[in-house]
Amino acid sequence: MWPEPAGWSGCLWKYAAPRFTQTGDAAIGAGTNAMPPRIAPTPGGLRFLAHALFLLAAWTVFIKYLFPIAYALSYGEPWHAHVYWDLWPVAHVWLGWALLARPWYARGLAIAMSAVEIVIIVTLFAGFLAEPDWTIWRTNWFVNKVFVLAAFAMILATALARPEPFRTRSP
Repeated sequence: MWPEPAGWSGCLWKYAAPRFTQTGDAAIGAGTNAMPPRIAPTPGGLRFLAHALFLLAAWTVFIKYLFPIAYALSYGEPWHAHVYWDLWPVAHVWLGWALLARPWYARGLAIAMSAVEIVIIVTLFAGFLAEPDWTIWRTNWFVNKVFVLAAFAMILATALARPEPFRTRSP
């Protein structure tokens, strides 16, 4: 292993240390200080989609939970008066992690979750747009869902058109 610099915690150094792919390890590896084989990095497209999901999850938590709770508390209303409860941010973080870690089920999860999200959002949009309610709460919801729909359309298109990046990472 590479020596840990003074003042660095062990958990940070493993991310900052140089990385080698499987193909490069054989040429490097005969010395006494040789690095162990590393996992190949996540392809850029999946990394982008994973980080987009992390941002969407954070934004969704703010829009659906933190902002409505702060608003309700500041106006003396019950804290849960404007909250629309669901666990989609947790599912988005799970899929984001799966896109980075690439377990065996990553592509299936991406396709299934994308299809479910797209069907749900399109159905909700049809109902909303038939009788729109442009209050701050519904407008926040609508804008959030537009971005979620776009993200999952990109994830579904990537999973169907380019299955190669979804292959399981090999140690």
